[in-house]
Amino acid sequence: MNLAPTTPDWLTAIGAGPMKLGLDLRGGVHFLMEVDTVQAVSQRLEVYASDIRTTLREQRIRYRSVDLDESSGQLAARFADQESRDQALSRLRRDYSEFTFESTQVDDAFFLYVTLNEQTVREIEDYAIQQNLTTLRNRVNELGVAEPLVQRQGRNRIVVQLPGVQDAAAAKRVIGQTANLEFRLEATSDASRAATEVFEFRNDPNRRGTLERDIIITGSSVANANATFDENGMPQVSITLDARGGQMMSRVTRNAIQRRMAVVFVEHKTRTVIERVDGESVERRIPYTEKHLISLATIQSVLGNSFRITGLDSPRESSELALLLRAGALAAPIYFVEERTIGPSLGAANIEMGITSVKIGFALVLIFMILFYRAFGLIANIALTLNLVLMIAVMSLMSATLTLPGIAGIVLTVGMAVDANVLIFERIKEELRRGTPVQSAIHSGFSQAFSTILDANVTTFIAAIILFAMGTGPVKGFAVTLSVGIVTSMFAALVITRALVNLAYGGRKVQKLWL
Repeated sequence: MNLAPTTPDWLTAIGAGPMKLGLDLRGGVHFLMEVDTVQAVSQRLEVYASDIRTTLREQRIRYRSVDLDESSGQLAARFADQESRDQALSRLRRDYSEFTFESTQVDDAFFLYVTLNEQTVREIEDYAIQQNLTTLRNRVNELGVAEPLVQRQGRNRIVVQLPGVQDAAAAKRVIGQTANLEFRLEATSDASRAATEVFEFRNDPNRRGTLERDIIITGSSVANANATFDENGMPQVSITLDARGGQMMSRVTRNAIQRRMAVVFVEHKTRTVIERVDGESVERRIPYTEKHLISLATIQSVLGNSFRITGLDSPRESSELALLLRAGALAAPIYFVEERTIGPSLGAANIEMGITSVKIGFALVLIFMILFYRAFGLIANIALTLNLVLMIAVMSLMSATLTLPGIAGIVLTVGMAVDANVLIFERIKEELRRGTPVQSAIHSGFSQAFSTILDANVTTFIAAIILFAMGTGPVKGFAVTLSVGIVTSMFAALVITRALVNLAYGGRKVQKLWL
């Protein structure tokens, strides 16, 4: 089954379109992902480590190393003497209010441990999740998926639903890709080991390159990227940097003519291990990072906002890398917790079952009202039909997505909608039993039932708001349908039904009501 549009020509001709269908009705893929907020903090600490090294060099404060201790989540700065450490402590306290500091000495080495405060850690974690949400939305848009859903669930999880997607593996590869790029200079021959890192080439593990630890820019500075081919027909990616990235690249390369600059491909991955905890096997994911050199080219002139990345293996790799750079890098690694695929045939079956349930529920309500309230039941049925049309119209205007729980909400609304009419009609019956004239009985029935109808619908509406605020995709769909149904049901019962009753009985002398 394909996803060709089935909208009638007459509907398209008047500029209208079909209602948006959710994943369970249209078919597609559902991903539940978890953001590694611990890794997000570690990545930010790596950036801080580079900034601290730069600050110490600019202030001419001698240090041996500034490294991240991943086990403790601290930065460890090592100095040869106490005076240098104290100078560094004084300077860093002035520049970095988000840190707490601890000084220690081990043998002849003087250490300064730097720790992020709790508020900053929370801010980094929240930023990582929000940034990942934005990046995932950009990636989904690059895929060209119509009416996707990308939203936060709980503290550190994200739900992605892609209606109509057939190739779940390709979607997962693009959405879940945690790759990024780093641009670094090749280390000089006299550079200390503490200031350098060694990387293998991605397409040739036997080749290695020694690079400076300091990162010039990352993929986050890329404003645009396109997959192209060089003069030899080899795949490449044309890069355009943002203003800040272009300035940084220009400043660094201006003093590095004839030196070589490396492009490092960074991937965040996980390996699953089975551990024994209290005699039970527990599955645990251990994150790790792989970094490989893509290219190492000589800087012939000052680089600005535009340049090219070569050394890629295939056109598909260049296309996916360009897509990821355009959409933006993930602020933290994400792991797939749950994956579901709903076929188009199952979605069509859900639609058929949903429509059937609405028809059955609607028909039963119509029959009940006719049998119990006769002429007034006919009026209520007309109002109920208009209520159903009005509810669908409002949802269409809101661009709401119809889901299977949403159809359940429609069925529930059909049943709830006649409650107000039942209350009104029973009030009218009570007035007639007391001997109240027909016109007065009708007026009293609508007036006295109003407060009861309002109270019941307001409390249900509050519950629907809570469902929408706290729930995820399917629950939100139910809450939206229920909320719209409550509003249209009150309008139908209090306005449309009253108008039809007035049209039938108003201004006339009526001896008996068919009620």
